[in-house]
Amino acid sequence: MRTLRPLYAAIALLCAAVPARADNLLPADRPMPDVVDHYVDDLLKQDNILAAPQADAATLIRRLTLDLVGRVPTAAEADAYVASTDPDKRTKLVDRLMASPGFVRHQATQFDAMLNSVLGNDGRVRSIREYLQTALADGKPWDKIFRELMIPNEDDPKQKGASEYLRGRVTDLDRLTTDVSAAFFGVNISCAQCHDHPLVADWKQDHFYGMKSFFARSFDANGVLAERDAGLIKFKPTKGPERTAKLMFLTGATVDTDTLRELTKEEQKREKELTDKKGDKKGAKKTPAPPKFSARAKLVEVSLKPGETEFFAKSIANRMWHRFFGYGLVNPLDQMHSENPPSHPDLLAWLARDTAAHGYDLKRLVRGIVMSRAYSRSSVYPSASVPASKYFAVARLKPLTPMQLSTALKLVVVDPASFEKQKPEELEKKFEGIESGARGWANSFAQPTDDFQIGVGEALLFSNSGRVYGELLSDNGGTLLGRVKALKDPKEAVALMIKTVYTRPATESELTALSEYVRKRNDRPSEAYKQVLWALLTSAEFRFAY
Repeated sequence: MRTLRPLYAAIALLCAAVPARADNLLPADRPMPDVVDHYVDDLLKQDNILAAPQADAATLIRRLTLDLVGRVPTAAEADAYVASTDPDKRTKLVDRLMASPGFVRHQATQFDAMLNSVLGNDGRVRSIREYLQTALADGKPWDKIFRELMIPNEDDPKQKGASEYLRGRVTDLDRLTTDVSAAFFGVNISCAQCHDHPLVADWKQDHFYGMKSFFARSFDANGVLAERDAGLIKFKPTKGPERTAKLMFLTGATVDTDTLRELTKEEQKREKELTDKKGDKKGAKKTPAPPKFSARAKLVEVSLKPGETEFFAKSIANRMWHRFFGYGLVNPLDQMHSENPPSHPDLLAWLARDTAAHGYDLKRLVRGIVMSRAYSRSSVYPSASVPASKYFAVARLKPLTPMQLSTALKLVVVDPASFEKQKPEELEKKFEGIESGARGWANSFAQPTDDFQIGVGEALLFSNSGRVYGELLSDNGGTLLGRVKALKDPKEAVALMIKTVYTRPATESELTALSEYVRKRNDRPSEAYKQVLWALLTSAEFRFAY
């Protein structure tokens, strides 16, 4: 029996690596939330795993508001949602949040982090958030955003800032190749740089250098992104003679061209003149002429060609799933290959097919995911034996991103009464102002990873920073603490603080313990309330989405 184990393992691996067949998937016209629940429930049933119950209304509005617009709900929003008996209240909440300007701002921040802003040679962070916000506000689909990042038109005001993605990386083509492959195609081929991938049979040196060939002609022409008419990448394999790389996409598809050559001396001279130019008298940079043959345009063409979108469509579906569930259908996100199969291959294939068929409409994908029952499960599992994350049987705790945490901190310390009885447009302006004021705080927190732990810097910030005391624990007019100290009953004050910070009613034990804490310090109630608020803001319940 022992001798057959390698055979069984090989058979299991082969079965897992078989891609889902389109004709085996649920019909394309099935509502996305139903499809999500069908495939997730199917695996739970297959492995005899119990799902957690649905989250209560207060938890769900906090989760949806954080996920869709990047902030916590106000106490008034939460109260109204919890009290509503409208059977469509969840649908209406999702639609309202996704139609708000906060949705665009938050998605732009999330995508900017996903695409990983880099520090340029000039010491400036090459963020593309400004471009993303314009693109998402205009409803640009994901494939068009990808196209504009790869072949930006800097003369188009709607694409302002798009070239920063490439320009921040163009002086390091190995990194550019790795970053683009990971971010847009879910594939990390960096190991194939020195040799065929030692652990993944899919990835050869041909793939790494084939992808690098699409970028090898790009260069920084004195501050302006440019591309040469020709170029050549050679690499030394572990065995055999030096080879010339083809323009090869990850699927193995190649682009035929007669431009795989070294630049002529005349072309090198023109390029040097271009890079030496300092701009005109007004300091304006001269945009280089586009190449007759753009290798980057060919990458876009081949990767979005029908039959070649396997990686592009699945990668964005997987990344968006990860954003809302805290765990991907494929993990890690940049390890999409045959030896790391998805937990739900048919679900990933259906989502990818649907996303491509609907023109890479990201809002459709987001809405379909958050309207599922799988998304709205409680984060509390009914037994001590919690199923593995890949089952999505229970909501996973998600650390707040730097902007989510910063905005939440700035929002909950405001007098909650100031959010009541205001017109929607006035509220939106207020939220935007708070978010804008929170940006300085965001730099204090690290971008969370799947194995997130509170960093030393963050712990020290909340432990002994005068900034926390001065900006978050002020009890001046217009603040939560200012309202609290005007209340005579400590229990009422504690209830208001917990409702505002945690988006839920206080428990009896919390009311008793915290009000007693305040009463024992009746000679200095203001400081006591500050200590209570500090404890709430630094708690795990506030730090995570759940």
